[in-house]
Amino acid sequence: MNSKNTKSVLHQMWTAKGAVLMIFMLFLSVSTFAQTKKQISGTVYDNTGTVLPGASIIEVGTKNGTTTDFDGKFSLQVAVGGAIEVSFIGSTTQKIQITGSTSNVEVRLQNDGYTLAEVQVVSVGYGKVKKSDLTGAISTVGADDLVKGTISSTEQVLQGKVAGLNIIRPSGDPAAGSTIRLRGGTSLTASNSPLIVVDGIAGVDINVVQPSDIKSVDVLKDASATAIYGSRGANGVIMITTKSGTKGVSVVYSGLTSVGYVNDNLDLLSANQWRGYVRQNGLADAVDYGANTNWQKAIEQTAISQSHTLSINSGKADSGFRTSLSYLNNEGVIKKSGLERLSGNVSAYQFLGDNKEVKFDMGLFANIDKWHPIDYRIFERAYNLNPTIPVYDANGNFSVVTGNLYENPVEILTNRTFDNERHRLLGYFKTDVKFLNDFTATANISLEHNAVKGGTYKPSYAVMEGQTEGGFAQRTYAEYTNAQGELYVNYSKIIDKHNISALAGYSYLENIYEGFGAQRGGFVTDAFSYNNLGAGYNYRLNDVYSYKGKSNLVSFYARANYGYDGKYLLTATVRRDGSSRFGENNKWGTFPSASAAWRVSNEEFMESSKGWLDNLKLRVGWGITGNQDGIGEYKSLSILGVGSDSYYDPVTKTWSLAYSPKQNPNPDLKWESTEQVNIGFDFGLFNRITGSFEWYSKTTRDLLYTYEVPQPPYLVGTMLANV
Repeated sequence: MNSKNTKSVLHQMWTAKGAVLMIFMLFLSVSTFAQTKKQISGTVYDNTGTVLPGASIIEVGTKNGTTTDFDGKFSLQVAVGGAIEVSFIGSTTQKIQITGSTSNVEVRLQNDGYTLAEVQVVSVGYGKVKKSDLTGAISTVGADDLVKGTISSTEQVLQGKVAGLNIIRPSGDPAAGSTIRLRGGTSLTASNSPLIVVDGIAGVDINVVQPSDIKSVDVLKDASATAIYGSRGANGVIMITTKSGTKGVSVVYSGLTSVGYVNDNLDLLSANQWRGYVRQNGLADAVDYGANTNWQKAIEQTAISQSHTLSINSGKADSGFRTSLSYLNNEGVIKKSGLERLSGNVSAYQFLGDNKEVKFDMGLFANIDKWHPIDYRIFERAYNLNPTIPVYDANGNFSVVTGNLYENPVEILTNRTFDNERHRLLGYFKTDVKFLNDFTATANISLEHNAVKGGTYKPSYAVMEGQTEGGFAQRTYAEYTNAQGELYVNYSKIIDKHNISALAGYSYLENIYEGFGAQRGGFVTDAFSYNNLGAGYNYRLNDVYSYKGKSNLVSFYARANYGYDGKYLLTATVRRDGSSRFGENNKWGTFPSASAAWRVSNEEFMESSKGWLDNLKLRVGWGITGNQDGIGEYKSLSILGVGSDSYYDPVTKTWSLAYSPKQNPNPDLKWESTEQVNIGFDFGLFNRITGSFEWYSKTTRDLLYTYEVPQPPYLVGTMLANV
């Protein structure tokens, strides 16, 4: 081969090698470009131009995603050449391609024909449904709509927020809870308060959850909605859903300071007005002590209150947690009164499986309250006392004036020690398992523990009990524990225009309560306060007591829902409760309900009204619920107790206390039964205004009451029975 041919071959080889190298580099650059990640940001709006907080942004084909903030903004790192999918409840989903030049996007989602209220998810007891599919009377309040301020009792966040729900504070005492009434009372002697359900745990103390931890509140009003809770649902149900881990990382602090004062006092005579009245009426026996005292103002103060909350959230697509810590110091407008609370909670979730078939949820809530109860006799004295009496005498001691109801209220406030402390704890663990495509099984175990301890001391120099007792000390302790276990299965299936769902479950509840107390009078020194009861020398029969009780509730329940074409909706529930509180002849009770709804706005003949009428739904419901809170433990049984008489035992040659009947048996004792009929309709106008109207009728039977009974044949003169 000559040199010319050799050069030609080498040139061809080099050219081919270069071409291969160039093709390889091209593929490498394309591959590198395809894998390039870049940070994009944007804002999501609805079709009216309003920003959408909480909209979901997901990188297509991955688990990479985020949500928009309160201003509708988001930021996400995605692959160049890929796409993101933007969605929001009540709006159509939009897909956006990401190119090398994409950096900031504006997304406008169109309304999908349903208002936000229609697609809102509502808790209904052992499950959730879209608000558009409800057949019962249920109201929902979101976190943003709850009452804000210095809240010392959680139910106050609902004041004025739900039609038919009354939150009444009996006094301005920060430690005093509120009276809750939903559609009026149903009982003479039993509880009239709604059942509280927190994250699916029924019968919870509402104050175990702090306002800053609430995500939403659903109020179940009529029997068709509450019958799923059987013998505890007669007074309605308040379902609280707490905040849990959401996608993204955030640290949020909120604080509040407030000032409180008594705005208006009773219009009583001032000292000068009192003197003028005495002169005008010639009251020779009236004594002028020379002072100018406003006794109401003397027991009042300007209250400075504060609250602080710090929460941390971290969440991904398959796991997350949220924790918060709160501090509340709520001073009362009466001296010595107030409430101090330290609370915290942690919640977490974890998905397992390729399609997230298994989900674990856990939550732990705890708080500690400290407060000083008020002796309400101070108000009686403040309203009754002569305004010329000074608070302190010439020696700097509290003024003491003889007479009926003439004790110094400032002395009563100052010379007594009242210390109370309450510990609350709620923990739960929940497991959801999806199987056979249409079924979800849920197992839920929970434990609630509540304990209250108190200490009281009235020194020997205190008027009334202190001086007459030679010093008086008392300690008390009470606690209760609710342990619950539930297992239920939900089924959901859509077949053409038919929407079918069903629920079946089992529940077991064990309640144990116990407590004790001791008191003693006659102390040589006041130095021990209530911390050394043994130092008192005044022994009495009833100075020591203790108690313990237990009850069990076993339940089976079921619910079926049917919807056709989004127009015609039916719901039926039944619950069967067996309680140890009930009498021997009524150990089990059955509580059924049924309801139906017609979405008139979805009918073809309503097409012409779509521009202004977004939703019109008619509802009717009926159901029977129960109330067993007035029974208490062992009320159906014959009980013996220590009597006031004693007897001489010739064997031991000692005197002993005699036991005697304290309660008549009642084998027919059972729950109170409330039947309720509800007719209502929901409406939505111009995609802006929503509302509902309700008419209901409630009838309670088998009312619990303690009656006088003849002796004989009864051994005791009273008995708890159903009317």
